[in-house]
Amino acid sequence: MESYVSIAYLNDFVFCPRSIYFHHLYGKYNPNLYKQKPQWAGSYAHEAIDSGGYSTRSDVLQGVEVYSERYKLCGKIDTFSKAKGLLRERKKNIVRIYDGYIYQLYGQMVCLEEMGFKVRRLELYAMDQNTVHKVPLPHDAPERWNGFLSTLEHLKSFSLEAPFKANPEKCKRCIYSELCDQNAYVEFA
Repeated sequence: MESYVSIAYLNDFVFCPRSIYFHHLYGKYNPNLYKQKPQWAGSYAHEAIDSGGYSTRSDVLQGVEVYSERYKLCGKIDTFSKAKGLLRERKKNIVRIYDGYIYQLYGQMVCLEEMGFKVRRLELYAMDQNTVHKVPLPHDAPERWNGFLSTLEHLKSFSLEAPFKANPEKCKRCIYSELCDQNAYVEFA
């Protein structure tokens, strides 16, 4: 039986493929051991969604678990307006729109569509800035769609033994950098 991939891993994998391994190592432990300020801010930002308190509208799905048999994906959406066909992913703060953010939306979209919903618009919402960023649908951005598919395949076949080139800028921001034997960031005192 082939296992499912968490939609959230798409963003994590784009940031650093090795981070998923460390996330699993820490997964059973108290989050106070490894989460840093940005991760806690993101968790707090999703509380209204996770508790179902974001919207009382019956046509808005919030925090719903979704899955795709075809792509072997599963996870949760933030919000989906059935009336508008609008799928929105909320982020605490958006400085730059990373491919991983878009791949998360694409993953959520394929799950919703396989479950019978029609997604007509994709958006990222930056809570701190109170701004909306429109994301093109796959048929309007085939290179991004191909990137999503490629990333999904790489994620499913990733091995820690595979050749890896660390990115010092990413390592600097990684909550697992102290554990990683490939850490490329060295802090000088």
